[in-house]
Amino acid sequence: MRERIFTFDTTHHALWAEDVASVRAIPAEVIPAPAESKAKCSLALRTFKDRFADLERALEEEEVAFAVYPPGNA
Repeated sequence: MRERIFTFDTTHHALWAEDVASVRAIPAEVIPAPAESKAKCSLALRTFKDRFADLERALEEEEVAFAVYPPGNA
């Protein structure tokens, strides 16, 4: 199974997502977005596999626009 990460259209959204993770005590790390993700921003965010759903939910609650790469349940 491939690691899934969060990608963003803007640097603002990537840094906002990092802040959301920090405030909610969800470990996360800013990493370069893979070119194949076709993200408009060159930054991505990753977290531990067992915290992925927590961060996804937090970003949705805070209305941070993001995509998941790779899409689906890869």
